[in-house]
Amino acid sequence: MTSPVIPTIRPARPEDVPAVVAMVHELAEYERAPEQCHLTTEQLTSALFAAAPALFGHVAVDEHDEPFGFALWFLNFSTWAGVHGIHLEDLYVRPAARGTGAGRLLLAALADICVRRGYQRLEWWMIDWNPAAGFYASIGAEQMSEWLPYRLSGDALRELADHATTAGTRTGD
Repeated sequence: MTSPVIPTIRPARPEDVPAVVAMVHELAEYERAPEQCHLTTEQLTSALFAAAPALFGHVAVDEHDEPFGFALWFLNFSTWAGVHGIHLEDLYVRPAARGTGAGRLLLAALADICVRRGYQRLEWWMIDWNPAAGFYASIGAEQMSEWLPYRLSGDALRELADHATTAGTRTGD
C-alpha cells in the first residue's frame, strides 16, 4: 500500500480465498510457526463456501477491491447465557496497511453481527507477546486470565479417540 487506504469491510467471496490463504501463511510466519501452517486454497474454499458452512470470513479491501486484511470466525455457544457468540479464529492486516483502521473495522463488523443477532460475546485468543494487546485494550477488550486454554491434538487426540472406539461409544457421524 503506497497511498493512504480507506478500508472497506465485506464478507469474503470465493475469489478472495487465494489472498486470504496467503495472509494466513504470512500470519503463521509472523507468529514464528510457518511450519505449522498447512492451509490450502481448496481447504478454505470448502470451509467458507460449503452448503452449510461452519466458518465465516470478512476481508478488508482497498479501492481496487483487493484484500489486505481478513477475519476468519465461527459461532460458539454459551450454555450459561443461552446464546451464540463469535469466536474470532484469526485477524490479520498486512504490515503495509496497518494504521489504516482496517483491524478496528474488521472487529467492528463482527461486533455488529453480534449486536444485530443478539449474541453476547466476541472472543479470541492472542499469542502472549503480540503487540496488538494495547490495541485490544484500547477498544475495551478484557484479557481473560482466569480461563486457561487447553488443546488436545496429535497422538493424544488419537489415543483418546481410540478409547471411544474400544468403549463402543457412538458419535453419530
